Amino acid sequence: MVKQKTKKPSGKPFVVGALILLAAAGGTFGYLLFAEKDNGQTYRMRVGKGQGVSGVSRKLAEDDVIYNRTVMMAGAYVLGVQNKLHAGNYKLPQKVSAWQILKRLKEGRPDTITIRIIEGMKFSQMRGIINQSPDLAHDTKNLSDAELLQKIDPDALSSYPEGLFAPDSYEIDAESSDLALYKLAYKTQQRNLQAAWEERQSGLPYKNPYELLTMASIVEKETGHKDDRRHVAAVFVNRLNIGMRLQTDPSVIYGMGDAYKGNIRKSDLQRDTPYNTYTRAGLTPTPISLPGKAALEAAAHPSNANYLYFVSKMDGTGKSKFSHTLSEHNDAVRQYILKK
Repeated sequence: MVKQKTKKPSGKPFVVGALILLAAAGGTFGYLLFAEKDNGQTYRMRVGKGQGVSGVSRKLAEDDVIYNRTVMMAGAYVLGVQNKLHAGNYKLPQKVSAWQILKRLKEGRPDTITIRIIEGMKFSQMRGIINQSPDLAHDTKNLSDAELLQKIDPDALSSYPEGLFAPDSYEIDAESSDLALYKLAYKTQQRNLQAAWEERQSGLPYKNPYELLTMASIVEKETGHKDDRRHVAAVFVNRLNIGMRLQTDPSVIYGMGDAYKGNIRKSDLQRDTPYNTYTRAGLTPTPISLPGKAALEAAAHPSNANYLYFVSKMDGTGKSKFSHTLSEHNDAVRQYILKK
């Protein structure tokens, strides 16, 4: 009896099956990496300094923003960004894929917002703008001014925050703490003030940097015209030097607080407050606004003119007419205010 040789089973079905499984796995991997997931709304993602894709992908997976954390981490290695993420806040669209997120992280374009604080604003107005910004974390909203200042600098020049923060346009990461913005504005103002104080001209009637800051805040409120700032500063410096009262309306308005309704009356000028420079000699006890860098420089470098008076020209330019004597000033008032 002749034995028939049995055929060995072919390996082709196994190979084909493996390829099919690999293709399926590859397809699933590709889908999980490249397919956009609809999350129903935009999403804010925070990448901390030094944070890698492991922590970021964990948070995204927990919040159900991506399909699969392992797939995203593998994609990060493909792009070479697993440990090279740019810190910052990122706003992701409603529909986004893990691959799109990784590319965004590789490009390093975190979202920032701009908060503009205008020269001459009061600190209360600055707080209002910051408190109303929807893209900041409002960690200080319920703090008093004194509590906020304590968090920023327990050794501040004053326990009163007016004037201590620089008006400017600040670009900051979205969703950052508002405290970070206050600290930035505070440090900027202290740097500007220190520079103005160190570079000030000699013979000025300021006992310390805080008095220079106070003068700058008055100059800021009295004029916004760059050609007039140093002359305005000169008027007030000249008055201080001869013991003449400053008699500046913005200080009276500041002292009126919420009682000011847009008009200043004769009775307001006569009503004594710590800020009424018609009834009290010298500088106001604190700044009356947030002065910008130009106002600080003007207070530190007033012009050499012997002016003692000025009045707005009321011509839309913002410029003022400066006078040496009361007689000259009265003539200017008749010309520009009374139109006689």
